[in-house]
Amino acid sequence: MSEERFGEFVLVRRHEQGHVAELVLDRPKAMNAVSTQMARSIAGACAVLGEDRDVRAVVLTSTHERAFCVGADLKERNSFSDADLLRQRPVTRGAYTGVLELPVPTVAAVHGFALGGGFELALACDVIVADRTAVVGLPEVSVGVIPGGGGTQLLPRRVGAARAAELIFSARRVEAEEAGELGLVDQVVEERRDREEALALAARIAGNSPVGLRAAKRALRLGQGLDLRAGLEVEDAAWRATAFSGDRAEGVAAFNERRTPQWPGE
Repeated sequence: MSEERFGEFVLVRRHEQGHVAELVLDRPKAMNAVSTQMARSIAGACAVLGEDRDVRAVVLTSTHERAFCVGADLKERNSFSDADLLRQRPVTRGAYTGVLELPVPTVAAVHGFALGGGFELALACDVIVADRTAVVGLPEVSVGVIPGGGGTQLLPRRVGAARAAELIFSARRVEAEEAGELGLVDQVVEERRDREEALALAARIAGNSPVGLRAAKRALRLGQGLDLRAGLEVEDAAWRATAFSGDRAEGVAAFNERRTPQWPGE
C-alpha cells in the first residue's frame, strides 16, 4: 500500500491489490471539521484520483475514532467577515463537488458523528456503510444557515422530498439503526467494521470492468431526475461507450472461456 498526503489533513492510500484507493480525512484534533485548508486538500486529492485510470473504486474514511466528520469548521468561521465567508465558498464547494464528481464508484465508511458537511461528504458517495456508532444529520438551520455541500439536493434523492424536509427542518440527529431504516445509509455493520466492510465492497466493485463501472456511474448520475424517455437516452449513450470497448470484448471472451477477465480498461 502506498500513501500520498495532500496538505496536513488529507491522505490518499492506494491499495496494491484490487485497484482501490482510500480518501482519508485526517484532522483528528478537530474531529475532521472541514477548514478552508482541508477543503482545498479534499478537492486536490479528488482531482488526482479522478485522473488515475488505475483506480476503479474509492473509499472515503476517517482516522478519528469517534467521528467521520463533524462538518464545517465553525471555530474558523467565527472569525470570518462576510467577505471572508464569500471568498471561502468556492473552496468549500470544490471539496464536496470533488467527491461527488469522482468518475468511479465511491463508498463512504462512516462511524461516530457525520453531521452537516460531514454527512454531505458521505451523501456525495454512491454507497454509505455505517457502523452502529454512527450518528448522522444535517443540523445547519440550527446555526442559521442551510446545508451547502449538496444536502438539500442529495438527501431528497435518497429518501424522498418529505422525509428530507423533516430531517433538514428539524435539524435532528439520527442514530445508525434509524438511519438504516430510513435509507440515510445503505448498510449498518458492527462497531468498528465500517472501514473493513467498505473496503471489501470496494474490492468487489473494482473486480469489474473499469470501462463499465465509469459508464454505469455516469448513466446513474446523469439519469437522475429525468423522465423515463430522456433517462433511457442517457443509458443508451453510456451503453455505446462500453459496447465497442476492449473491456466488452475481454468480458465476453472470459465468460465463454470460464476464466477471470484481464480488463484492458479501454
